[in-house]
Amino acid sequence: QVQLVESGGGLVQAGGSLRLSCAASGSIFSINAMGWHRQAPGKQRELLASVTGTNTNYKDSVKGRFTISRDNAKKTVYLQMNSLKPEDTAVYYCNAAGVRSTNGLSTYWGQGTQVTVSS
Repeated sequence: QVQLVESGGGLVQAGGSLRLSCAASGSIFSINAMGWHRQAPGKQRELLASVTGTNTNYKDSVKGRFTISRDNAKKTVYLQMNSLKPEDTAVYYCNAAGVRSTNGLSTYWGQGTQVTVSS
């Protein structure tokens, strides 16, 4: 069974940094894309950044502050978040799309990790 486990969330002051990690486990043959999303209270979940191969994409509001990276050998995706703002407060989710495993081809989500930025 494929699982995504996130870590690295927490409480940080505005201007600070956090690094989120998301490790995929299970009988995985390959993963196409991995990404980070967030959902603030009362708002829809939004895509922040994604990485496919060596190509990365970012939401405009996080460009220059957040960096996504991926370690294929560890099946892990990271999100380095710098210059954090109170409006970055949300639950952060990772996902893996185009996952080929013993379960076939599917998309998986992590359980979410809370990031709180105090002013």
